[in-house]
Amino acid sequence: MRPTEIIANLPVADIDAARSFYTDYLGLDQELFNLGWVAHFRSPDGRAAVQLVTSDATSPVDSVISVRAGDEVDAAFEEAQRRGYEIVHPLTVEAWGVRRFLVRAPDGNVVNIVGHKDE
Repeated sequence: MRPTEIIANLPVADIDAARSFYTDYLGLDQELFNLGWVAHFRSPDGRAAVQLVTSDATSPVDSVISVRAGDEVDAAFEEAQRRGYEIVHPLTVEAWGVRRFLVRAPDGNVVNIVGHKDE
């Protein structure tokens, strides 16, 4: 897999309450999307980004990072299975339009591997 981007997924109790710290103070004032349970904020130059997550809408476990894999999502899923990694959320086309799965790394961290429609 060749990731095109890796984004931190920060747990927050309330996205609206946390927003101003990340937008006003850190300058991540471009809100690319907000699904109510996850919101993506980016700097104007696109070089810095973070996602605030209250609780994953479809996975039983929250992830610590999201890895954009483009059209390699299926291959990444097959490779994770081949290596015997625990799949905590199966390869799925989600209602909000991404194709993704969540895998547990050997260190215990859960990683969201995702392909967006625009990739």
